[in-house]
Formats: sequence, structure tokens, C-alpha cells
Amino acid sequence: QLQLVESGGALVQPGGSLRLSCATSGFNLRVYNIAWFRQAPGKEREGVSFITPWGTNTLYADTVKGPFTASRDNARNTAYLQMNNLKPDDTGIYYCAAAWSLSTGWAEENNYPSWGQGTQVTVSS
Repeated sequence: QLQLVESGGALVQPGGSLRLSCATSGFNLRVYNIAWFRQAPGKEREGVSFITPWGTNTLYADTVKGPFTASRDNARNTAYLQMNNLKPDDTGIYYCAAAWSLSTGWAEENNYPSWGQGTQVTVSS
């Protein structure tokens, strides 16, 4: 079973930046599509971004398009989410998820059998 570990979450002021990482060991991450999801307090988990195995295609939720950038370094078995110009509404637990293929839209959780444990992002002054 593919195991994913997120890191990089922190408390940051509005307008600040963070880079989240999603790493695995013992598996070849390059065969997997990677998505980032987030769950804000009191809200349902939502898809944030998606990147194909070789990074040739990326997709984003409309709410983060522009400030957020998904990338990956397959040689390091690590995917990243660069988050700029953070706002209080970006607060939440961020999860990465992996799938060989998708049967529905990229933001549908049931596409992804493998999930990390999450990393907390708090945007507050």
C-alpha cells in the first residue's frame, strides 16, 4: 500500500507563502497522479490541485488558481504545492492523495485509494 507523508504546514500571516511536500518511500511516485485536498474547519474536504505523473498537466480549483502551483520531483519521489498570497480562507488541513488513474473528475475523493495524514495550514495575523 502506497504511503504518503505531507509536511510543510505552518502558521503564516495573510499574504505569506508556504510550500507543502508530499513524499513517499519504497514506491515509485512517478506512476501516480497526485491531488491536493484541504478541509477547512466545519467544511467538507475539497480538491485544490491535481498533477499528472510526469507533471505535464495541472488543474486547480477556481478559488486557488493563480496563487497556488502544483509540481513534482519524481527523482525525489516528492510532490509539492506552492501556496502564495495566502488568505485566512486557505486555513485547513491539507492532504495529498495518489491514484494510478481517474474514473471521474480529478476532485472526486473516491478516485484516490492512497492518502496522507494531512498537514495543518493556518493563515492568521
